Amino acid sequence: MSDATGPRRASPLMEFTAAVIFLTRIPIPWRGNWPADLAERAFAWFPLVGGLIGAAGGVAYWAFSSAGLPPWLSAACTVAALVWLTGALHEDGLADVADGMGGGRDREQKLSIMKDSRIGTYGAAALILSFAMRIGALAAIAEPRAVALALIGAHAFSRGLLPALKAVLPDARPTGASASQGRPNHARALVAAVIGISLAATALGKLDPMGGGAGLLILAVSAASASPLIAMARRQLGGITGDVLGASQQVSELAFLLALVGALSHAGL
Repeated sequence: MSDATGPRRASPLMEFTAAVIFLTRIPIPWRGNWPADLAERAFAWFPLVGGLIGAAGGVAYWAFSSAGLPPWLSAACTVAALVWLTGALHEDGLADVADGMGGGRDREQKLSIMKDSRIGTYGAAALILSFAMRIGALAAIAEPRAVALALIGAHAFSRGLLPALKAVLPDARPTGASASQGRPNHARALVAAVIGISLAATALGKLDPMGGGAGLLILAVSAASASPLIAMARRQLGGITGDVLGASQQVSELAFLLALVGALSHAGL
């Protein structure tokens, strides 16, 4: 039995709650102390929270569509709702990485630009293209049930990759958002990956007659899509940052949706 006066050990509910607090702007009150290892333990719940975020997006798309909005406008409103729900956490990372990688001459300048809260030309272009492609993908899928499944799969799978990246890759800086979160152990990273894959595979499986082979290809494309970004970060920065993780999530989510649209189009759906 632990000493009642010592630090609390994080329970699964506390870990899940911490993941929700980190990944969304839902105002959840927190009572008591924050266990020292809670942030790194919460990584295992990232794909489940991602799936719930995707489900919320599916509900939003259904509501906008039921109100009579055309698919492209329903998709735009849904993306806006998801950005609000998540506080643009990963979008901020995408913009910062685009500015840093695009505008910095050396490692120190790249990191300095990424830490700057101001957005530059590269970051603005990255966000515009990302929003346009995400909206276009959802509008192409169009049918509310299929959009909901696509969002659940994309958001769960892309966030399920983050703990593995955090567990195996070095931090570019000894301080900062990424370093302060600690590092999940390999077992928790594996659990997160399995949850993300399971949720995404289940969502894709309900989009039959697309076929299981197409689902595996979508997961492979989504998982591989962030590889060039990670390679650039290791080469140019010496490791990853919180911004790099956020950008990786955005790239993987977008690749998932685009690959899904291609698969559905090929299947004639």
